[in-house]
Parts: sequence; C-alpha cells; structure tokens
Amino acid sequence: MSFSPNFTITPRVASCLLRIETARQAVLHLPVTPSVLATLRETARLFSTHYSTMIEGNRLTQEQVSRVIGDKQHFPGRERDEKEILGYYAALELLEHIAATEKSVTENHIQSLHALVLAEGRKKAKPTPYRDGQNVIRDGRTRGIIYMPPEARDVPALMKELVAWVSGSEQAGLPCPIRAGIAHYQFATIHPYYDGNGRTARLLTTLILHLGGYDLKGLYSLEEYYARNLGGYYEALTVGPGHNYYEGCAEADITKWVEYFCNGMADSFENVLQRTQEAAGKGAEDFSPALRKLDPRQRKALELFRLSTSINSHDVATLFSISDRAARNLLASWTESGFLEMTDPSKKNRKYALSPEFERIFNP
Repeated sequence: MSFSPNFTITPRVASCLLRIETARQAVLHLPVTPSVLATLRETARLFSTHYSTMIEGNRLTQEQVSRVIGDKQHFPGRERDEKEILGYYAALELLEHIAATEKSVTENHIQSLHALVLAEGRKKAKPTPYRDGQNVIRDGRTRGIIYMPPEARDVPALMKELVAWVSGSEQAGLPCPIRAGIAHYQFATIHPYYDGNGRTARLLTTLILHLGGYDLKGLYSLEEYYARNLGGYYEALTVGPGHNYYEGCAEADITKWVEYFCNGMADSFENVLQRTQEAAGKGAEDFSPALRKLDPRQRKALELFRLSTSINSHDVATLFSISDRAARNLLASWTESGFLEMTDPSKKNRKYALSPEFERIFNP
C-alpha cells in the first residue's frame, strides 16, 4: 500500500504558507551585493551545521564550529564532535550540488547524504544501505523505549513509497513546504538507519525545498528553529497513538506536525528577509543567479579574487590543501566550463582570471 499521509491544511497552515511566500518573493527581489550574499549564505551553512548536530548532542559552540570548518582547528577531547561537524557540512555541500544538477529526490541521494553524515569528515563515501536489523529510540534518562520503528524487512518498500510520494505530490500541486515537512516526518518515522536519522531527515527536508524553488538563495537555517525549542520539535514529531510503528503510526493525523513545520519555515524566512533588508545596498545588483551556477569549490575560489585579479595553481592548491597537479586539473576544468580564462599560458607561471560573467561580481 502506497504512502498516503493524513493531514489537514488548517487556517494556521494557510497563514504560514502566505507568510513564507511573501518573505520568499521579497528576498528574491532584494538587490544583495555578492560579498554580502556570500557571507550570509556561509553563515546559514554554519548555523545549519551547528544546530543540526547540536540537536544530536554535539558539544561544540557556534564559534568552534566555524573554526573547525574554516580554520581546520582542533579541540582536544572533541574529536568525535569535530568529525560530526565536518560530515554534516560536507553533506550540505553535496545537497547544494544535487539541487543544482538534479530535478527530483532519489533514494540514492538520501543514501549519499547519510553516508557523508557518518563519514567522519571524508569528502566522499559510498551510499549507505538501509539498516538490516531492528532499532529503537530510547529515553536518554530512563532508557525506556520511546518509539520502535518498522522492521528492517519493510524499510526498503517504505522508503521507495516515500520517494515516490514526494515526486507524485509535487506533480499533484501540493505546496512545497508541506511536501518537505511531511517527508521529514515520514523519514523520521521509518528511521531507516541505526544512526544519523535526524540529521539526514533535516537534510532531506532542505533538499526538497531547494529542488522546489524554496532555497531562498541558501540563506536560511531551519535547524536553528528546531534547536531553539527541542521540546516542541520532538513533541510535534510524536503524534502516533503508540510507541510502535505498527500501532497506527502510518494512519496518524500529522496536522500538528505540518503546522509546526510551516510555522518554523515562516519564521526562518522572515528572519532572512529582515537580515537581507538590513544588508542590501541601494541599487546594488544581485548576482545570485551567477553565483548559483558555481559549485562549492568555485564559490570558495572566489575568495582568491578579492585580493588579486589573477591566480595560479599554487594559490588553488593552498586554498584547498591539494597537490599542484590536482590544482592544475581543477583550473583546466574551470577554464573549460567558462568559470575562468587563461591570462598567461606560460608553463612555469600559468595564470587565470575570472571570465567576464563572474568578473562583474567584483567590478559591476
């Protein structure tokens, strides 16, 4: 039997959808300078990483998260926390890549995101298969069972149904925020892995929103909304009549969760609107369409052009901590794609500049 969620679009949900759309349209039309946009986007990624891992018990502060990701700084006794941070940040980068190159969510996307969540900071990891045994969610204090997910043998079919529903509900015209919220709930209900389910559910939510045109220039963090009131987050997720999946969880009315999720999206989008209004310069041109064409590495490489009009392989190798050969290959591919242009072909000191389309970001 295919997944068919039980929910109602209440007046509160309708009001939240209107708030979301109003903020979304306002942000999309605000003239934001590229430097401000890049700063706000990176802040949102750091917030998402910090709060999503904090929900799972990560002990690093927001400042420490920034240092681990940006400066590769280490904190004695927090090695596991550091690996969680790097894993989630890598998953966010993959999410951006998927959103930029794909049209719909697949099971492989979900498994790939989960792989990076648990990859301990590695940039690549094979998609992880679903669990092959039973798992349970226990109370951290009493160790009593709070929730027992479906049996492992049922997980593949349930995940297939979920992905099919996400695609089908989009074609049926269900608003993207509702689609994303329900997918979050159902993924958490299925609990397809032994570990990393919460983080992957939140990544899946963000991916659906990005694919549906609700990326808001990558400037928001729903994870912050959840983390600010963890009790409300878990309470909203707990709507089934019993602690066992087979005791009515699939048929439970999840309107309460949909209201919670849409209100969180509305709050997050309105916060972004306020920040961008404060940061937007009068008459500044918005280069976000050009920036959206860039992959995470290319966006990071823009930092090199803030101080110089040309770069070489050594600059790129230093920035990404890769070999000169790998840097040369990267520069060659960027030149072929139209991101860069070669300005000095000499083998010993070959130099590259931004192509006119991206050079305008710094010299509009």
